[in-house]
This record gives sequence, C-alpha cells and structure tokens, in this order.
Amino acid sequence: MQDLKMKKVGITTTVPAEILYAAGVVPVDMNNLFITAEKYDEYIERAERDGFPKSMCAWIKGIYGAVLDHKIDTLIGVVEGDCSNTKVLLEVLERKGVKMIPFGFPHSKDVETMDLQMKSLKNALQVSDETVEKWRKKLGKIRNLGIELDELSYKSNQVSGFENHLLLVSFSDFMNDPDAYEIMLKEKIEEVKNRPAFNEKVRLGYIGVPPMQGDLFEYLEGMEARIVYNEVQREFMFPRWKESQNLVDQYLDYTYPYDLSSRLQDIGKQVQERSLDAIIHYTQAFCHKAAEDMVIKSELDIPVLQIEGDKLNVLDARTKLRIEAFVDMLKDKKEFDLCVS
Repeated sequence: MQDLKMKKVGITTTVPAEILYAAGVVPVDMNNLFITAEKYDEYIERAERDGFPKSMCAWIKGIYGAVLDHKIDTLIGVVEGDCSNTKVLLEVLERKGVKMIPFGFPHSKDVETMDLQMKSLKNALQVSDETVEKWRKKLGKIRNLGIELDELSYKSNQVSGFENHLLLVSFSDFMNDPDAYEIMLKEKIEEVKNRPAFNEKVRLGYIGVPPMQGDLFEYLEGMEARIVYNEVQREFMFPRWKESQNLVDQYLDYTYPYDLSSRLQDIGKQVQERSLDAIIHYTQAFCHKAAEDMVIKSELDIPVLQIEGDKLNVLDARTKLRIEAFVDMLKDKKEFDLCVS
C-alpha cells in the first residue's frame, strides 16, 4: 500500500470512494478526465491506432487514451455491473504496465458477495473498516449538499440542467479533493438560492449514462425545455446513503450497476415527484445497454426519446432536429391539454 499513498488512482466508473480516500488514495474518474480534455478525440484516435476497433464504444477508447496520456499507473476497473468491454480494456492496459485492481457490483445483489468485493478492495489498499466508516460519514455530509443542490433543480427550479449534471457527475471522485469540492458546493448552493426561478414550458428527465455531448442541456433550454432529473448522475451522489447501515448496504442500493427493474422503479418515482413531461434516454453507440430502450418505453407512462452518441462531444444536426421535433410535440400536447381542461 505504501507505493499508493497519496497517489492518483484511476477509476473506470463509480467505486467505493470511501475506501480509496480512507487509504490515502486520490481517485480520478477517467471518464471525466477523457471527456473534458481539449484533445479528447486524440485519445480515441490513439486507441484505434493501437488496435481498438472502430465498432467499440468511444468511452472505452477514450479512457484508454486518457490513462496512457496522464501516465496513470494504477487503475481500479469495474468488471461487473458496468461496461461489458471493461475487462478487455483492463487486459490491454495491464500489458502496457498499468497495475489493475478489479471491483464488481454483483448482479445478484447478494450481501455476502458485495461484502467480499469490499473486503478485497480494502485488502488491496490496506485500510481498516473503522477508517472507511469515518470516511463514509465524512463524504456523506458532502453527499447531503448534492441532495440539496438537486432539490434546488426541481423544487425551487433555480439550477440549470448542465449545472445539475456537472456537479452530480463529479461525485464519482469528489473532484479529487473532497474538502475543496464541499466548499464549492456550498458556494454554488448559496449562489443559486439568490437566482430567479427558471420558467420552462417542458420539464424533462435524462436517463442513461452521462452524455458525451455537453451542449445538450443548453440546447434544450434554448427551446424552453429543462432537464430537472439526471438519473445516473444523481445515483453517483448516492441520494439514499443515510438509509444505509453500512457501506455494503449503501452500494447495494446504488441502482445503476444492477437490473433494469430497480432502475425503472426509482425512475418512476422521480417522474411523479419532479412532474416530468417526458424522458430523454441517452445511449452510446455499440453499447449493449441500447437494447434497454425497448423495455424503458414499454414500462414508463410518459414519452421517451432515445438519442445516441458516438465520438462527437457536441450534438449533430440530425439529433438536434429529432430533439426539436420532440420538444415541439410536447409543447403542443401541453397546450392542447390546457385548452380541453
């Protein structure tokens, strides 16, 4: 563990940050490092030059390029409960000299299996249960700020869709500095409380992995539509952490890595609580999760628009047209319903 002390360790998605910070390790979400880079496209190109197929998800190729570019020498990869291509990514990077620490979210949601995963990660980082629990409570206080910010998004309507997305997605690694992140969240909350409320005509939910196209939120708001629910980003925050007795319970309650049914149950609650008019379901090209759209549309009682991303970090013209037509349809429906009521 000594060689990892205070080192930056890459993660492929949300893992128990409590364990990493308790061990003196600084987690770095490689997804955020990839998509915010000015040369994000060069990461993808590097992966393809090295042999990754063009028909593989851009996120996997981007993470590969980011790991090598930033000289990340230790990576915690989620091998169950996330991207099906992560195992291949880890094998390739291991042959590049990157140390691998696997972690999995058991599909069975079995307490004993999850406990074994937690113990394995604690052993790899040589950290005690007591220290981890202290960090669970410390990070929990920061998660409470995220909950408050999220409520300002849909209750008082003072937070933009992009702000909600950016600040919640960053809970995967607490922006590499929990204390600074806590200060930033407190300042943002005070700032937005003094704003006038948004008055959009259409209230939307966003489900699926966080988008590559960051301009989605602003584009929608330009059409008087606002995203007031970001599903996976909100889950990164662990909004129900206080209901869990320990870290195992907390990460079993995390909906994203498990079955679609538990996700849909929570999405349905948010549709009602946030008075959503429709859902935008984002999928990534070549991702197996795209097939979930059939189930989602059959299970939810509100309109769902599926959009797909690939390598671009901005919306393409075709996707913009589809979104515009969808929003116009929702506006017309609301006006009609108002007239006949």
